[in-house]
Amino acid sequence: MLTYIYLIAITAEAMTGALAAGRRNMDIFGVSVIAFLTALGGGTVRDIVLGHFPIAWTQHPEYLYLTLGAGVFTVFVSRYMHRLRNVFLVLDALGLVAFTLIGSNVALGMGYQLPVVVVAGMITGIAGGVLRDVLCNRVPVVFRQELYASVSLVVALLYLGLHHLGVGENLNMLASFVVGLGIRLGAVYRGWNLPTFSYQRSLH
Repeated sequence: MLTYIYLIAITAEAMTGALAAGRRNMDIFGVSVIAFLTALGGGTVRDIVLGHFPIAWTQHPEYLYLTLGAGVFTVFVSRYMHRLRNVFLVLDALGLVAFTLIGSNVALGMGYQLPVVVVAGMITGIAGGVLRDVLCNRVPVVFRQELYASVSLVVALLYLGLHHLGVGENLNMLASFVVGLGIRLGAVYRGWNLPTFSYQRSLH
């Protein structure tokens, strides 16, 4: 199940990356690069940090074809994308949770301790979006009010907690996925957010 969700997630993330590139008037090469980094950047950063080689997408070139194809496809159907905003929000939420679970699972399988597993899950979940926003000259969504990175953190901790309690892998994945998706969609549609820090130094 997670594999299918992963394929949907990288496709959706590639398309959101392409749209972000289009808002910055990038050419087709720029669109392709941003689409690739958004979809596969988190897993790439995770693998480099953990020393998990070969990097996942190098062993599955179909992921590369899928993300680049999704990015180019978006260029041609972009005029219709505004109608699919809600669909993309849901797909992005699916991607965040799925990437977090995959990253946590990889680190856990490599024998890393709890803090590293959590960080690995979060890197996989949010790093692609950070790369996209930085390269498109935007403040990354993970650093703003809306619950995003914190959802990744909750998912990773829940996954580890259930694993420690001996819950079966499939049930663990399902429970963590449902909880994470519920929180993320609640943040999107109900405006759940974290408090912000606003510091404005007086010039007087």
